[in-house]
Amino acid sequence: MTDAKPEAIVFHPIGRVRHGAGSVPRHWSVSDVEGELVLDPCYTAGLGDIQPGQRIVVLFHFDRSAPFEPGLLRQRPPHRDREVGVFSICSPRRPNPIGLSVLEVMGRDENRIRVRGIDMFDGTPLLDIKPFVSTAAECPSTDRRDDR
Repeated sequence: MTDAKPEAIVFHPIGRVRHGAGSVPRHWSVSDVEGELVLDPCYTAGLGDIQPGQRIVVLFHFDRSAPFEPGLLRQRPPHRDREVGVFSICSPRRPNPIGLSVLEVMGRDENRIRVRGIDMFDGTPLLDIKPFVSTAAECPSTDRRDDR
């Protein structure tokens, strides 16, 4: 870390995760927990193309994690037998407490998206939603016309 003052970056939640599960798995890839992403109504128009069956990438704030400290640059996850670098794991104890989950869309009603695969606590602040893209052909920002 440098002695220079870090640039401040400010995010504002676009909504919250809502579910009634008593506990959630540590990772979306092993989760069957269903619930809703409830966005501020001012973002409803931005959800118009979200469809059931689609996968979405959800960025969220680890708002309940203890503050990061330099000693956490190397951590031993519960499923590993050795310490690894924080940028190699999904630990919520990170320099910037931002999480990422890939969720399956079950449905949408106005500003609410029903999803499966939740690994976030109820009430977790949502920062952004993006399409899940596994190949260049699926990228919505790319023009993949047949005449090219």
